[in-house]
Amino acid sequence: MSGYGHGDDQRTFAALPPTPGSTGFTRTWWGREWLRALEDTALDGQQLKAGRRHARAGAVGAVSVRPGRITAVVKDRDGTAHRSDVLVRELSEEEWERLLGLAVDSAGHIAALLDREMPPHLVEDAAAAGLDLLPGIGDLDPECGCEAWDHCPHTAALCYQVARLLDEDPFVLLLMRGRGERTLLNQLQERSAARAVAPPARDGGGGADGVGASGSAGGMPGVSAEEAYASAFLLPPLPAPPVAPAGPGRAPSLDTDTEPEPGVDPAALEFLAADAADRAHRLLVEALGSDGDVPRLVEAGLTGAQDAVRLAAGSPAPWIAARLAAGSGRSRAEMDLATRAWRFGGTAALAVLEEEWTPDAEALARAGVRLAEAWEDDERPVLRRSGGARWTAVGAETQLRLGEDGRWWPYLKAGGRWAPAGPADRDPAAALATAFAAGAV
Repeated sequence: MSGYGHGDDQRTFAALPPTPGSTGFTRTWWGREWLRALEDTALDGQQLKAGRRHARAGAVGAVSVRPGRITAVVKDRDGTAHRSDVLVRELSEEEWERLLGLAVDSAGHIAALLDREMPPHLVEDAAAAGLDLLPGIGDLDPECGCEAWDHCPHTAALCYQVARLLDEDPFVLLLMRGRGERTLLNQLQERSAARAVAPPARDGGGGADGVGASGSAGGMPGVSAEEAYASAFLLPPLPAPPVAPAGPGRAPSLDTDTEPEPGVDPAALEFLAADAADRAHRLLVEALGSDGDVPRLVEAGLTGAQDAVRLAAGSPAPWIAARLAAGSGRSRAEMDLATRAWRFGGTAALAVLEEEWTPDAEALARAGVRLAEAWEDDERPVLRRSGGARWTAVGAETQLRLGEDGRWWPYLKAGGRWAPAGPADRDPAAALATAFAAGAV
């Protein structure tokens, strides 16, 4: 989610849509720390709960972020609008100088920020130097048109919404502390460039092989791999990658006058050759994806049974689908369920369908907490554990299955069989909503 605004010292984010049934507003550790500062500061838990409901209902308008302040108009259920502000202390010039020095000292700090992540070591190093990047108790100072003296539902809703913005871009926090993204990156570039051209320290030493302390031969100064990686954003951009072809090439035809060797099926070979061409094209598209953001299109290291499902998920001719089912030890009905799962999530979804695992006590306790927190008290469905990592909704033909990666998968009972109903979700409430929606179709 990108912000618009008036220069580098202010960004405005459009109002976010309602999130009914969501368990929370953040998925990152720095977003959780932001909310912890709010929840530890507010004196009235009921005001926070009302604020969460306001935010879930989409009552928070466009959010303006600038040094020392966040602002939005928040509406009550009756439509009454209140301007709400939350003040955050800006870092002083001297504090920013120290923080920039810490960031340049570690290549990983800059790389993480450029990937829109808040590096925990930068926060820890800053704290050790007496700088608090993330807010603590009492650091979120509310001001609201409703004239409440503490955090009210309106300022609380604003803070919950800002947690979602922080998830996507930690530069939002740095702007609150006093530096816009462009200004900050320019200052980091200046310091990195100055460090790169600074003469290396001479210690008069050198190994017997002529390699000095800088790691380069012949006395020439060198740059560590870590520094080179961190300074990558100083280099000019790479040329545009080539454009991937629109589709895979055609597989060769094996329909010739020559009789095939015994046991060789030309039609099956043609099918496998076409599949290989398609996978090669997908790998090329994946390799040419911008900034590495293209999701993985080809799964590696599949077993024979898994690869049979992958092939069948491509809707081959019926006779090929029948051979794939028989060869993988599945009935046609089982293969249909397996391909449905595969289309929702590949090997992870297939494992949830065909394999039952039992979480250990700690994982089971975490799952119980997630299920308890996923709904408000008056909205929580009755779920009965059905063994392993499966919970069935009482009175409904829907089920939640927990994968070993912590994601929840929606299932729907149809024709006496449990069938995948959609992709996985970190939020069990959203996954169950997907199952209910599939059952209503």
